[in-house]
Amino acid sequence: MAQVHAALQALLDSNAQWARDVDAAEPDFFQQSAKGQSPQILWIGCADSRVPESVITGARPGDIFVHRNIANQVHLDDKSVLSVLQYAVDFVGVQHVVVVGHNECGGAAACLGAAQSSPSICPAVTVPSLPAESPLNTWLDPLTRLAQSLHLSTTPHVEALPVLVEENVKRQVENLAKIRDAWTKGVWIHGWVYDIASGTLRDLGISQGPQSK
Repeated sequence: MAQVHAALQALLDSNAQWARDVDAAEPDFFQQSAKGQSPQILWIGCADSRVPESVITGARPGDIFVHRNIANQVHLDDKSVLSVLQYAVDFVGVQHVVVVGHNECGGAAACLGAAQSSPSICPAVTVPSLPAESPLNTWLDPLTRLAQSLHLSTTPHVEALPVLVEENVKRQVENLAKIRDAWTKGVWIHGWVYDIASGTLRDLGISQGPQSK
């Protein structure tokens, strides 16, 4: 048998210890978890390794249904996020969808960099080292266009990035609202931003209820 890489073995060992600790504290936890799930929240977040939703919210397995991608995007033609939405609402029973961005987002930073370096070229190629039609450039293109529309080319990067992160969350909440009728059953939509440096979440105050059309 091939030797397991040390980093992977560390995860396996930590998992085994975690399972033992949980079983000792709550002997029926895993048996109950195996019976099904009924989370109230769908978290649409960034794939960034520094923003693990269950860890930063102190949540338990079963509390949060999750979809994560580069720069917490909700593309209206993305069957992955659309299928997650429909499954979460129709079969899991979530009542709240939360789009969560974060500061120091690599995807947003790349889009901002492209917008600032090529403010008059629309659309700018987000990652010039890759073909324009590459999956990453195609994925980030809407966010780069958003960055260009904000006219931040003369704003220092350190000041402009938080603006783009917030506007990105607002845009994704708007996208969800546009397709509300395709998946909603009285579900609320929210927008939050996570601050990596402090470990805290901030509600942007842009929540939309079922009646907000």
